[in-house]
Amino acid sequence: MNRLILSAFAAAIGITAAPVARAGELWRATGLEQPESALFDAANNRIIVSNIVGNPGAADGNGYLSVLSLDGKTITQHWTDGMDAPKGMAISGGKLYVADITKVRVVDLASGKLIASIVVPNAVFLNDMTSDQTGKVYVSDMLADTIYRINGDRPELFVRDALLASPNGVFADGDRLIVASWGKGIKPDFSTAEPGGLLAIDLASKAISPLPGAQKFADLDGVVAIGDTIYATAYMIGTLYRYKAGGAPEAVAHFKPGSADIGTDGKSILYVPLMNEGEIAARKLD
Repeated sequence: MNRLILSAFAAAIGITAAPVARAGELWRATGLEQPESALFDAANNRIIVSNIVGNPGAADGNGYLSVLSLDGKTITQHWTDGMDAPKGMAISGGKLYVADITKVRVVDLASGKLIASIVVPNAVFLNDMTSDQTGKVYVSDMLADTIYRINGDRPELFVRDALLASPNGVFADGDRLIVASWGKGIKPDFSTAEPGGLLAIDLASKAISPLPGAQKFADLDGVVAIGDTIYATAYMIGTLYRYKAGGAPEAVAHFKPGSADIGTDGKSILYVPLMNEGEIAARKLD
């Protein structure tokens, strides 16, 4: 079943749609190969991009990382090679952690050298990553309703619960972890019987809380928080949503299908990977 799902996901990256909306964008970086995640590296004033290059579930050795300048120019196309299908990323302790199917790759942030691969036992489809204020790193396993925590080089189970509903995007926000779920009952075309929504997990108690008004509205992929506002992408329809506590998710931008794990400078800019187009769109917030 998982093999069928992954094949469908790979096929989905080739779908096309109406012309992309570019209103509110600062720039677009082109020439990438299935960019899945864009991470702002504040210490080095750059953006790191993961390129899948093929089937998102295939251990084919084609994946790599690129580095962009803050104005969207390519600094290094192949900064780190030797990966399979790299997706979400997180920075902790001078290292870059990268989700890569069933492993977490560790990259030296200064040199871009791949220095370790952490095997996550029982992992199925590792997806997004984030790091908390203490330096601990979290990675979602979308097809196993699980989130793992990486403490140094040791993976450990953090939460496994059907309430996570295919957790994709994760973002550490103070004392909680915000989760964007894809939804329940994933079908062969990667649509769902029940769409996903936004959740919060208390980092201390591990209690899971659905965010009020933000449930069952879309098959969500990436998620970030800036102040009191959460932004999330819906991969299959290419929509960027904005959510504030007490309100309802609001569509603020529309792209072609394929908007994946978004990144942010933490202030006023979102970096949206457009997997199908091989581009990163930088969007200034209203």
